[in-house]
Amino acid sequence: MSVKFDFNNMFDSSVGGHGVSRQDLEEALAGAQEAAAHLKKVIADPRTRVKLNLEWVKLPEQDKSVIGQINKLAREIRAKYDNVVFLGIGGSYLGLKAAQDALCLPYYNEFKSARKKSPRVYFEGNNLDPDTLGVLLKNINPRKTFVVVISKSGETTETKAALMIVESWLKKGVGKKYGRQIAAITDPESGSLHRKVCASQEEDSLSFRSFPLLKGVGGRFSEFNMGLLHLAVSGVNIGELFEGAREMSARCSREDILKNPAYMYALLHVILYNKKAKSLAVLMPFSQGLKSTADWYVQLLAESTGKKCHRKIINSPDGTEDWVSDKENLFAKGRTPISAAGTNDLHSIQQNNVEGENNKVVTFIRVEKFKTDLKIPGKGDLLAGRSFTGLMQLAQEATEWALVKEGRPNCTIVMPEVDAFNWGGLLFFFEMATAFEGELQNINAFNQPGVEGYKNYMYYKLGKQGLPKEISSEIECSPLVKNPDHIL
Repeated sequence: MSVKFDFNNMFDSSVGGHGVSRQDLEEALAGAQEAAAHLKKVIADPRTRVKLNLEWVKLPEQDKSVIGQINKLAREIRAKYDNVVFLGIGGSYLGLKAAQDALCLPYYNEFKSARKKSPRVYFEGNNLDPDTLGVLLKNINPRKTFVVVISKSGETTETKAALMIVESWLKKGVGKKYGRQIAAITDPESGSLHRKVCASQEEDSLSFRSFPLLKGVGGRFSEFNMGLLHLAVSGVNIGELFEGAREMSARCSREDILKNPAYMYALLHVILYNKKAKSLAVLMPFSQGLKSTADWYVQLLAESTGKKCHRKIINSPDGTEDWVSDKENLFAKGRTPISAAGTNDLHSIQQNNVEGENNKVVTFIRVEKFKTDLKIPGKGDLLAGRSFTGLMQLAQEATEWALVKEGRPNCTIVMPEVDAFNWGGLLFFFEMATAFEGELQNINAFNQPGVEGYKNYMYYKLGKQGLPKEISSEIECSPLVKNPDHIL
């Protein structure tokens, strides 16, 4: 059994005029076949694949020796330390948090029985709120804490600032060999964090041990790269994770789009976006452990498909492809993802889903078997004798019915259970669907130029050296203007 995609409720036969018609689908198939052929061509060329940041498709095929090295360090960490602090932002945080909540038991940090001899895991470097990091460092022992920093360049403000604080804390609490309690997952060739690794290891080979962020893998697509040490420390079987991803990869390589789950997911959503104005994408897992996976998907979809420009494809002299922003062909669109959870949010966002503006598509994740089940005791009550699993599944079915009754398109991803195999398949499904959505919309799904705006403004205000003159000029010529009359 593996992850399945149920798209019955995406069609007009279920939800009326707000759904996809057979004519809509037939009209879109020719373009979809061209998009699929182009994506297949790009993936087949290793040089283009790396250049355009599609190397993530090959992550489930990584050499077992790499996994062996990661597992070796993880065993050392598990044996010697009570706490591990992971520093990272974006995919370097969201992917790890998603894995933690999905594949480890609830209340992991609180109970030894939930951790199964693994250390407690904390996530920092994903925000500039001083309270969280300050409280954490006051309440854990530096001698019993290992730190993993994840950053390609080492310059992202949130993670860099956290590392500087943590380094000082470790140095004070451990001494001059504090670097032996830090590992870096970073660019293996360049960047300030890479330089820090090299300098530290020249003095002490056991200081700042490192693993590479692979070329051609963007942060939001990199859980199967930068997340592996976290998985190993937490006791997750990486081999099973990759097995599930490879199984899904094979299914998502089917040339018949109507039989390809990821391509059908993307195609149906793009039709509903372009023809039916369904601009909001609600992902609602009926599993508390998958809520952080929904948060991870928010970044994946938003950064990948919310783009200002269409792409222009350029064939380079060396036979590879380049994609550049076509500034004369504006797009300025992209579905907006929303993270929710059943049954929690049936008492909040679901009211709007059912009776608010019909501008959204809800994707459910239904779990067939949970890690634990509870049976309600007693007799004579409506709930007596029922299991929590049965009630959760009934709630998902009821929510689906309520949307269909009101003509609201929705679909369901069915997971046999939330384990490493199926979670690996789920992530690869979403990644491939997002890549194909970019193809269908003719945009670059693998860059994120809009993220640079706030970074550049902060760098300018902080006085960073080497900032391009055009960026400085743009900020100087477009200052923030605050009218006191508009502040009450």
